[in-house]
Amino acid sequence: MTENLKESSKSQQKKNVFAKIKENIDDKEEQLAFISVVVRLVVIAWSGFIVSLNYISIPGYSNEPKDITFPASILTATLSSFGVDASRGKSQKAKDSVSKSNAVHTQILRIEQAPIKIITEDTNK
Repeated sequence: MTENLKESSKSQQKKNVFAKIKENIDDKEEQLAFISVVVRLVVIAWSGFIVSLNYISIPGYSNEPKDITFPASILTATLSSFGVDASRGKSQKAKDSVSKSNAVHTQILRIEQAPIKIITEDTNK
């Protein structure tokens, strides 16, 4: 009796992560979606850690700046797959506000009747 309990507990311990997912989630698409989310979270954790290492000083670890372009791009791409957009810098916001203030103001008229005569006034007098 105790041997059966030991064997069943060993068989439960031997199950890998994918077998546990198959048991708990019935639909194949839901299983793939769950695995996809887990992989993306691991990638976010890894790339965030690598990017953070550039700004944190750890004793016994070289503090010289490293090229973090690849992990930063992976972090940005993975975050955007979750719907998180990177914020724009102040210079881009300033350019947008200047371009909006310099925009030409237009007005669209829809006329249902005909004939009509449109006369414009010259404002440069």
